[in-house]
Amino acid sequence: MGKITVGSWTEAAQKTDVGGESAGTSINHSQMLLQRLQELLRQGNASDVVLRVQAMGTDEVRVFHAHRLLLGLHSEQFRELLSNQSEVVLQESRDCAAVFDKFIRYLYCGELTVLLAQAIPLHQLATKYRVASLQRGVADYMRAHLAGGAGPAVGWYHYAVSTGDEALRQSCLQFLAWNLSAVAGSAEWGAVSPELLAHLLPRSDLVLQDELELFQALEAWLGRARPPPAVAERALRAIRYPMIPPAQLFQLQARSAALARHGPAVADLLLQAYQFHAASPLHYAKFFDINGSAFLPRNYLAPAWGTPWVINNPARDDRSTSFQTQLGPSGHDSGRRVTWNVLFSPRWLPVSLRPVYADATGTALPLARPEDGRPRLVVTPASSGGDAAGVSFQKTVLVGARHHGRLLVRHAYSFHQSSEEAGDFLAHADLQRRNSEYLVENALHLHLIVKPVYHTLIRTPK
Repeated sequence: MGKITVGSWTEAAQKTDVGGESAGTSINHSQMLLQRLQELLRQGNASDVVLRVQAMGTDEVRVFHAHRLLLGLHSEQFRELLSNQSEVVLQESRDCAAVFDKFIRYLYCGELTVLLAQAIPLHQLATKYRVASLQRGVADYMRAHLAGGAGPAVGWYHYAVSTGDEALRQSCLQFLAWNLSAVAGSAEWGAVSPELLAHLLPRSDLVLQDELELFQALEAWLGRARPPPAVAERALRAIRYPMIPPAQLFQLQARSAALARHGPAVADLLLQAYQFHAASPLHYAKFFDINGSAFLPRNYLAPAWGTPWVINNPARDDRSTSFQTQLGPSGHDSGRRVTWNVLFSPRWLPVSLRPVYADATGTALPLARPEDGRPRLVVTPASSGGDAAGVSFQKTVLVGARHHGRLLVRHAYSFHQSSEEAGDFLAHADLQRRNSEYLVENALHLHLIVKPVYHTLIRTPK
């Protein structure tokens, strides 16, 4: 639930300004005015227009005695509609008719309380009647609740596409990419359209257990959606089969209903995966192009690619940990490990904020305070031996948030081998505040992922 307001209403107050000729007293009765407007709407006193709102497909009609001036202040559509008539019948969908009283109240009072299920119908009414402030307010509400994991991302995505709201569409896509495991295991997955699926599958920032989980989710979707063969085959070709170990590939070929039906469409990709696992990446690159996305891991949560890290009381002091990852996704590298050292500092000070000594007495200017620092996370390899020849590494740090018992990804930060840290890591986080959106029960929930990338160092033949 959230509240959307226009401007701010404050309690009646008096404020005396002291000082010279400009002294004066401000008298504020805005709260009283708000109450009077609410009464005006509720009682219909001195109304000059009647709105009859009929829910489509029903005989239900709701009647609102309103005031032409107040409706027209926020809505250009109402201003035109009521310019030469005092009674109108408005045909609305059932969902929109159910929240029309909230919509009208917003036009009178400049605020309303919105629930998740009411976001789309309120946005539809704001769009239809050209109430720009409410459109922006509801869209901001939807994006904020997506970030917290509360919004129905699939339904809101399809709504954003239908209305052309690109900012909301991108917010939905990002949430779905970062939380694909949670969404694929929910009822929302069955509502995913082929168009949405086509936008998700090529992304390298998908967060899931491993590529096999994505294949299984896709197979479940294919079983429910029953798309045309061309759609199914395009989707199956978006799976990164080289990221699946050979033993699991054998099982898929033997047991998968999707591969039994569409196997010829991906036969070349399966052969490519087996060849990739059979040779070293350096040897494979002598004969085949290894620069495609099929050879780039996504954000896998499996232990081979990273580790979770829960930092209790993160504002207190520096912490460190270490973990190991697989050198690369190739079967040739499956038994080789890279050790990583991680340092977390809650109040690291950039050079620009550190004390500058101006003279021999040691006077420091400017004086930096601890709260001026920002969180810092540094990930470095424990050694720089030759085992990693031909491989570079992309590091990703996921920050979790809990919603209804589920731990969802709220933010993701990525940086490459040339950089040991993410420059914008938790740049705007207030870890001192116990109810910070970045904390779960006063703990910072991170997941550290290291993605081996071959193509930055290996050059394939022309």
